[in-house]
Amino acid sequence: MPLREGPLSRFTVLDLTRVRAGPTAVRQLADWGADVIKIEPPAPIDTSAGLGGRRDGSDFQNLQRNKRAVTLNLKDARGLALFHRLVTKADVLVENYRPDVKGRLGIDYPTLSRINAGLIYASISGFGEDGPYAGRPGFDQIAQGMGGLMSVTGLPGQGPVRAGIPVADLSAGIYCAFGIVMALLEREQTGEGQWVGTSLLQAQVAMLDFQAARWLMDQEVPPQAGNNHPTSMPTGVFRTADGHINVAASGEAIWRRLCQALKAEHLVEDPRFASAEGRSDHRDDLHRELEACLGSETSGHWIRVLNEAGVPCGPIYRIDETFADPQVEHLGMARPVSHPRLGDLALVNQPIRLSRAPDSPFQPAPERGQHNAEVFGQLGIGQDELRTLQDRGII
Repeated sequence: MPLREGPLSRFTVLDLTRVRAGPTAVRQLADWGADVIKIEPPAPIDTSAGLGGRRDGSDFQNLQRNKRAVTLNLKDARGLALFHRLVTKADVLVENYRPDVKGRLGIDYPTLSRINAGLIYASISGFGEDGPYAGRPGFDQIAQGMGGLMSVTGLPGQGPVRAGIPVADLSAGIYCAFGIVMALLEREQTGEGQWVGTSLLQAQVAMLDFQAARWLMDQEVPPQAGNNHPTSMPTGVFRTADGHINVAASGEAIWRRLCQALKAEHLVEDPRFASAEGRSDHRDDLHRELEACLGSETSGHWIRVLNEAGVPCGPIYRIDETFADPQVEHLGMARPVSHPRLGDLALVNQPIRLSRAPDSPFQPAPERGQHNAEVFGQLGIGQDELRTLQDRGII
């Protein structure tokens, strides 16, 4: 039986994903109640060691929660036949194999759609299912570089800098999950499944957003801007008496409130800063002027004063400080999970709330093959046959 209740609990999802982008997509479905069946090879033929980290590690536990798990050798004809039986009962399949690999295994969309015409088949690749780079292996940092992100990250003149999180992987996973939900909604009208596809490169280019639009519409190649906002000043990181804070004072009204709160009304009259364009053109001079004011008091003082004045600002935390913040605690972003071997854990919660959706407890990542008897039993396979399949390395 499915592990959890939720708005997606009526859907069964077969999970053939590995590493990060694919598991990120499936996690969105599992967290909201979908019956996700994670399919892994039996341990003796598993060649994916290191892809996704140790099973007991924080990364694996965070990515693979709320799933059931079976083992299945898809390279064996009997294992593939058993997989096809699972496909007949599934609503969604998610995979991130290279395009040529799934064809060789016989788990590609044309093959599986003949078995289940209503199947939503979702693929995440490095560069797309076709085109000149379709056969290349994909990796987050490669996509960050090709997708333009590393050219606009970091201090001016520093050279390319990767983001501190796998932006391409995570955004590809989230876009894929959104595509799956759209396809499920469309299926309610047509009764037919379809192939949903995205890639690390597509997701990374899409995530450039306004930086990409600067080029597409204005032929402006954005430079590195460091901690300053690329287009709106003063927005950036400013030194205080005991550290640094973020201040976002773009727009005329907030700019004036900032100057008033800092008792620096003379900056409003300074011709260099009299317009948004001037503040952008003279951003270095403006930064020095503001830090001269902010350096007189602590970060805590200015965060209180500026927020009271209606100027957006905030601390710059280490991750341990982030989870100790009272607002983060109130939002429940650390979600408790009880693991049968590892004890009580905390995983990263979903950032979405639904006012009527059941909020059932998270389940820990499953052990390899933990649900073999349960899932294959639902296909009518008894204990004796299960033992035979296991002895022959099929499950």
